[in-house]
Amino acid sequence: MSTAHSSTALDDDVYGAPVLVEPETRRLDGVVREASVPPFAKQVRHGSLADLPFDNAGAAPDAVVLSRRTADGSWRDVTARRFAAEVMAVAKGLIAEGLAPGDRIAVMARTVYEWTVLDFAAWAAGLVTVPLYPTSSVFQARWILHDSGAVAVITETAAQAAALGPELPHLPDLRRVWTMDKGHVDALAEAGAHLPDAEVEVRRGMLVPDTLATLVYTSGTTGRPKGCALTHGNFFAEVDNAIELLYPVFRARTGEEASVLLFLPMSHVFGRMVAVACVRARVRLGHAPSLAAEDLLPDLASFRPTCLLAIPYMLEKVFNTARAKAESGGRLSTFDRAVSVARRYGEALEARQTGAGPGPSRSLKAARALYDPLVYRKLRNAMGGRVRYAICGGSPLGRRLAAFYAGAGIEIFEGYGLTETTGASTVTPPLKPRLGTVGWPLPGTRIRIAADGEILVGGDHVLRGYWDPQAGGVVPAAPDGWLPTGDLGELDDEGYLTITGRKKELIITAGGKSVAPAPLENWLRSHPLISQVMVVGDNRPYVSALITLDPDGITHWRRMNGRHPVPAKLLADDEELLAVLGRAVDEANKMLSRPESIRRFTVLPVDFTEEAGHLTPSMKLRRAEILRDFAEEVEGLYGG
Repeated sequence: MSTAHSSTALDDDVYGAPVLVEPETRRLDGVVREASVPPFAKQVRHGSLADLPFDNAGAAPDAVVLSRRTADGSWRDVTARRFAAEVMAVAKGLIAEGLAPGDRIAVMARTVYEWTVLDFAAWAAGLVTVPLYPTSSVFQARWILHDSGAVAVITETAAQAAALGPELPHLPDLRRVWTMDKGHVDALAEAGAHLPDAEVEVRRGMLVPDTLATLVYTSGTTGRPKGCALTHGNFFAEVDNAIELLYPVFRARTGEEASVLLFLPMSHVFGRMVAVACVRARVRLGHAPSLAAEDLLPDLASFRPTCLLAIPYMLEKVFNTARAKAESGGRLSTFDRAVSVARRYGEALEARQTGAGPGPSRSLKAARALYDPLVYRKLRNAMGGRVRYAICGGSPLGRRLAAFYAGAGIEIFEGYGLTETTGASTVTPPLKPRLGTVGWPLPGTRIRIAADGEILVGGDHVLRGYWDPQAGGVVPAAPDGWLPTGDLGELDDEGYLTITGRKKELIITAGGKSVAPAPLENWLRSHPLISQVMVVGDNRPYVSALITLDPDGITHWRRMNGRHPVPAKLLADDEELLAVLGRAVDEANKMLSRPESIRRFTVLPVDFTEEAGHLTPSMKLRRAEILRDFAEEVEGLYGG
């Protein structure tokens, strides 16, 4: 067993950060089995997240900490003083309505300003928040409300509240149902107006880092969702170290205000963690409730963030849309040359930053300067014009796309984590990326690879345990200090982690070959004509794939090839389209041995959607449901 530990000086002129601490690695039988990075931030030993709005108001009352989207699409800045006052008012309202310390309050809403107000107000009142996806079925919502013992729920819309109505007799603990659209958040503030601020201060004073802050239920690709019990201390360990590591995102550059537009679900721990980090670092935070392009693009244009949160699917969509637009305008050759230049530039930057090369050559710099106004700037302008960084998680982005964005002027911080780890456990370190990996351990985190390849995580950001009302509260999830993730991965010599698949998703063919489907699926999903892919082949003679089509990509392909619109079922049998997809499959197969490669595929006439039960809210495949609903198509791949 061996260890390594060093520090690398960073470019102070660029970021003003003194040192980047590299991971300490440990080997077993010549293979790196463990990597860890010491904490960058001091452990919080007193107080809670509820203190953050009030600390900000005391330290910088006029600092703009949030911006609130108005009905006409403009943004109204919210100062630290104003935000603290709103949190105080709603917290007093919750107390006035009879909610007691430790009570659970559920929030069912899209990514809206009120979500963050309610989060901090609930904490200030000593409560525990329970997020509900607004897309949850009535059954899912009922299960979470019942399991958590929530005494109150606040929905975004009247329709959501109405849907819960028939379930109320089955939820004996639920005493209050409020609705944002009916003005109930303002009504809560009015209800508590008669209470002194001291009522909230007493509640806040009862909280410590080990106090339960939230129950976040896993979206559940299999089985019922489990409630992850995350404490205030879990969030502090996560966000404080993330702020220190990702200083380009959370520290304003000279003459440029740092800002984040949050449009991923706040019901997911990733969105909540970043919202808390922005409040903690006093980075201007905005909320965008819709991911639809016609809604999101105007929000990006008006808010003009410096950083975006994204999942790979979104970055793939941005790239494919830009390429389709260039092709429609007769500029495809220019776009593809620009892509090649950007990728080579991004890879050259990586080589210089990791000490493996001199960096971009003079000719490559000149080529990049040529294509910047023609291609890259237009791409950045579509995201608001000021985006310099993107934090990406959920699944691996892939080396090709990460290199392109880096070369186009958007630095990607790719990360890996779980609900159970309060967000990220590994992150791309600034100025030292390794494309195709999910970075190093977040400071304060330990990563271990078990004998079977499973990733284990340790650190103060790891959940206290799983919520189990039958067992009297929280059941420890990692009694030995190591949380089994269910994911498979590898550590390289410098401590960078690569995700190779999920233990439960491993396909074992009839010939005994183990195949991790995720790399194939992620690679194929980046194709402009493909929306989703699911690789199958468990106990089968070979590996096959179910492919769904991207509507925008197909519309563009038909237009460019002079095709008339046809029903999806007929399009799925189009020989020319199948040939295009076949070439994509052949390219993906080059990564693998023959027994691991896709031998056959079929195009489904419908896409996988969350509404149909085929995707989780975070866009992960529900494999059992897909296999059940498309059993006939799977059998057809094997001559059934």
